[in-house]
Amino acid sequence: MQKPMADAVLLHELESIAEDNVNRHLATTKDWYPHDYVPWQEGRNFAATGGADWEPGQSSLGEVARAAMITNLLTEDNLPSYHRQAAGSFSQDGPWGAWVNRWTAEENRHGIAIRDYLVVTRAVDLAALERARMEHVTNGFAATKEELSKYDSDFLMSVAYVTFQELATRVSHRNTGRVCDDPIADRLLSRIAADENLHMIFYRNICDAALDLSPDQTLDAVAAVVENFRMPGQGMPDFRRNGVIMAKHGIYDLRQHLDEVVVPVLRKWRIFDRTDFSAHGEARRDQLAAFLEGLAVNVVRFEEQRDRLLAREAARRELRVG
Repeated sequence: MQKPMADAVLLHELESIAEDNVNRHLATTKDWYPHDYVPWQEGRNFAATGGADWEPGQSSLGEVARAAMITNLLTEDNLPSYHRQAAGSFSQDGPWGAWVNRWTAEENRHGIAIRDYLVVTRAVDLAALERARMEHVTNGFAATKEELSKYDSDFLMSVAYVTFQELATRVSHRNTGRVCDDPIADRLLSRIAADENLHMIFYRNICDAALDLSPDQTLDAVAAVVENFRMPGQGMPDFRRNGVIMAKHGIYDLRQHLDEVVVPVLRKWRIFDRTDFSAHGEARRDQLAAFLEGLAVNVVRFEEQRDRLLAREAARRELRVG
């Protein structure tokens, strides 16, 4: 096996790559403002200021869109946990610190915009949303926490994880916009999804450079993340229920995770085409390939089960209408 590098060495060796990618990001991204994406004319007071509190009939969103909106917003709300992890793994100096701070500011804008939209449109139970936010942010989140102790680089584990996570979040936001049946929500979530894609590109480029610098070590981290991946919303109130709803209705499911997130990123990194792995790296790559084959089998099983479930639900609706 190739000798692994300490995180301090990796950060130093990749600093110029980070600087180039910070500059690329700043040249590519476009400023936008949350207030431009919210239908303010729909706003009105709640009971504490002489209006009426929320009740379900006020929401124009269906169950699927509400579940997805809540999940996406609570995910964005847990930014303090993500910032702590990024600052600890990437350092707060030089281009690394510049990136962490810029990324945090952009991610914070996502939560502001989604919450403003939900408050003004009364799309969800805002009291329940606030209770869930308090619980979720208080609990915090650590990506693939149980795996970090098995590998020698928090930095590589983190940069590999956020590459997949940012792309997964992009898919979730984009598909949520499509099920809202509201062009304003669709426009907002499309804007956020575009940010997430640019964030993913930064992390993907860093990890790509790390693969060139320390192939075996980086592959270990990538494989561990793929094999133990969990969405950043894991642990939030009602995450399992809302996640099932989202998966059933194509917002984020196992097929999308494999075909739109995992496989494209691994292909971009040429994981199965590289010739610079040692015998250890090649054996680890074989393990990853076997895992992906098993995941593909699980995708088919999931789709078959989902189709049967949706067919039964459709049949029950027809009986009630009849």
